[in-house]
Amino acid sequence: MSNEVLVIRAIKGDEHAFYSLVSEQKEQLYRIAYSYLKNQGDALEAIQEVTYRAYKAIGKLKEPKYFHTWLIRIMMNYCRDELRKQKRYSSQADYVLELAIHEDSYERLEIEEAVDALDERSQQVIKMKYFLDYKIKDIAEVMECPEGTVKTWLHKALQSLRNQLQVKGGS
Repeated sequence: MSNEVLVIRAIKGDEHAFYSLVSEQKEQLYRIAYSYLKNQGDALEAIQEVTYRAYKAIGKLKEPKYFHTWLIRIMMNYCRDELRKQKRYSSQADYVLELAIHEDSYERLEIEEAVDALDERSQQVIKMKYFLDYKIKDIAEVMECPEGTVKTWLHKALQSLRNQLQVKGGS
């Protein structure tokens, strides 16, 4: 059965169709949540909350073909809201420690730190493109803007990253 048919059934109240759709996306939702929240527990909690929010709002989805994009946008908005609430100061140290344990890469730590220092929109574009392997077209769809705009944002974000890393590296 195609996803659009499942989405239509979910909009009409079919819980099994909704569960099937969300189950297909849970790994990607986890990666998005983890890239923002930097904590396994918070990422899992985000999936639960986003699933609940999506279930409550599925009737408002106008275009079934945009279910995937709609669900990702809910996750991104939830994560941004959570970061604003937490201000993320305490979890940053835990994240750096966890990353150092799992990744013996000092360069990766530096890059993650530099990305976190970017403005919110630049962080989103960089994370979707390089950490989640989204194509420009998909990023434009999620962020509801033209592809050219995403390319401009990506270019500016990469330039800011280069500048930050050059200042840190001293070159």
